[in-house]
Amino acid sequence: MSGWAFVAIVAIVVWGIVQMSKSRHRTDRGIVTDERGNESLVERNDPETQREIEALRERIAVLERIATDGNSLDATETRRISAEIEALRDKQNK
Repeated sequence: MSGWAFVAIVAIVVWGIVQMSKSRHRTDRGIVTDERGNESLVERNDPETQREIEALRERIAVLERIATDGNSLDATETRRISAEIEALRDKQNK
């Protein structure tokens, strides 16, 4: 296969992926196309969308607390190991 054929195949595949992505976002995000083919984003301020956004924000807040919580098992284990290492260093220095 020549180099140009390979480039053409890659270009077609990339174009297909872009089109699939655009069609998925059209339905999810309110992207509309006018009669000239221009795309624009239409804000959706319906109550259902607002409730969904608020629920997602709450979920993100919970996940952030879990990720940064100092009382998790990993954090407790890390502190225990750190204290044990320090105790061994103190014994070695005496």
